[in-house]
Amino acid sequence: MYWPFERIRKACSGQATVEAAVAIPVAFLLLLLLVQPAIVLYDRTVMENAAAEACRLLATCQGDHSVVEDYVRRRLSAIPQAEIFHKHDRGCSWEIELEGGPHSPEVRVRLATKLRPLPLLGQMALLAGASDEEGCWKVEVEETLPVTAPWQ
Repeated sequence: MYWPFERIRKACSGQATVEAAVAIPVAFLLLLLLVQPAIVLYDRTVMENAAAEACRLLATCQGDHSVVEDYVRRRLSAIPQAEIFHKHDRGCSWEIELEGGPHSPEVRVRLATKLRPLPLLGQMALLAGASDEEGCWKVEVEETLPVTAPWQ
């Protein structure tokens, strides 16, 4: 028995393959464009939390800043040492600046690192001038906290 739609079905049999050949690379590109901001957001979140806790420690800690710096480095170890999260050049490459103490009016913590973006985004950032000569992005966080409450 002959079905009238069988000829149409046979004529369209390769259409799904062609659509998939076009759609799959576009889907992977969109996924790539979503992964990189998520990585940077994760880095910034961990860095901001470490900086805020370091400010609280500086405001209450008596003595040198080495204890606070060690604490910050332990907190920052939550960021993987993969170059897309944190560029780890022959030792720890975190930039940690601690200022102030319990007797100063305010304390300040600045944390910075570099990360290497994913390949396609790295080339686009290099062309746009958003990365340095190594092709890395700089992520920087700064927190400031008054030592005494404003009502005192």
